[in-house]
Amino acid sequence: MRVEENFRLSKLFDLYGNLLSKGQKEVLKSYLFDDLTLSEIAQNLNISRQAVKDSITKGEDKLNLYESELGFLEKSESYEKEIFLLKSQLLKGKKED
Repeated sequence: MRVEENFRLSKLFDLYGNLLSKGQKEVLKSYLFDDLTLSEIAQNLNISRQAVKDSITKGEDKLNLYESELGFLEKSESYEKEIFLLKSQLLKGKKED
């Protein structure tokens, strides 16, 4: 389950990451994309493990808030599904010719 959550969070980060504070952005980037542990991130940034955990939690909360308010990820995924269906129908129509 955590893998799916991190994948969704990565998508949200791509969409809204620039709206996060510099620190939250750096911590989440290390956590999501570099696959570093909390301890590794803390050591790299010279902050406590608890500060890393807090930054991740606050960053996640902000990303989820932005998505609930703006809905860009949901819209994007909806468009992707529609495009896939249209392509499938188009290919099916070409096969019948």
